[in-house]
Amino acid sequence: MEYRELYNGVKMPMLGYGVFQIPDYEEAKKSVLTALQTGYRLIDTAQAYGNEKAVGDAIKESGIAREEIFITTKVWVKDFTYEKALKAVEDSLEKLGTDYIDLMLLHQPIGDYYSAWRALEKLYKDGKLKAIGMANCYPHVIADFCETVEIKPMVNQVELHPFFQQENSLATMKEYGIVPEAWGPFDEGLRNFFTDPTLTEIGKKYNKTAAQVALRWNIQRGVVVIPKSVHKDRMEQNFDVFDFTLSKEDMDKIATMDIGHSEIVNHFDPAFVKFIHSYKF
Repeated sequence: MEYRELYNGVKMPMLGYGVFQIPDYEEAKKSVLTALQTGYRLIDTAQAYGNEKAVGDAIKESGIAREEIFITTKVWVKDFTYEKALKAVEDSLEKLGTDYIDLMLLHQPIGDYYSAWRALEKLYKDGKLKAIGMANCYPHVIADFCETVEIKPMVNQVELHPFFQQENSLATMKEYGIVPEAWGPFDEGLRNFFTDPTLTEIGKKYNKTAAQVALRWNIQRGVVVIPKSVHKDRMEQNFDVFDFTLSKEDMDKIATMDIGHSEIVNHFDPAFVKFIHSYKF
């Protein structure tokens, strides 16, 4: 395993397991147990995913020491006030069955996220959160945020894959010492991602799949990745990306794949903002 060290000294695995869209308790618990048995030590969940308890129960059942596992979860927009955010974190701690969380993110820069951030700052100072960060912040948002708050985010989790590379976002995060983390590292399978000719051709050189090439590409850019699969063989395949290094020529080829925007979600659409404010789980 390779690690990124956050600016506060916390070490974060560069490869983790995401549990987005696994709301069923038994399936989520089984998937996390399988991921932990495979070797994953970073588990990424969120209040909005509805599976924090399953994650916590799987970690407990695994028998792996708590300090060996890096847990990430996220506060949802409905709790973006100071007091509600404090309560939301306590709820997550209870569901996860732990007395601290390794990384707590604010899920969207929507609503009164500055007030919610002050709550995370307090809980970070109190030791209940080992690191705090944001998600889905574009460069102008993360720059304004860092110039405003007392404690800068340690991580910014955003969509990052060969078709949406966000180089400007990476440069902005680097300027502020923020570690980038990729959700949707496979573009949710769009554009025939797993059979893409460029990624597949590069993979043949290393006896790797298109998915493995995409993960390795992000890791070599310094990006933490959290691929999700409920299938054991895919989990193992996604984990097997530390025994090869893409050449500069390969990295340059992948750079040409960028279309410059997301095809998964449009954060700039007013209808999406309304949806986020109204979303219930």
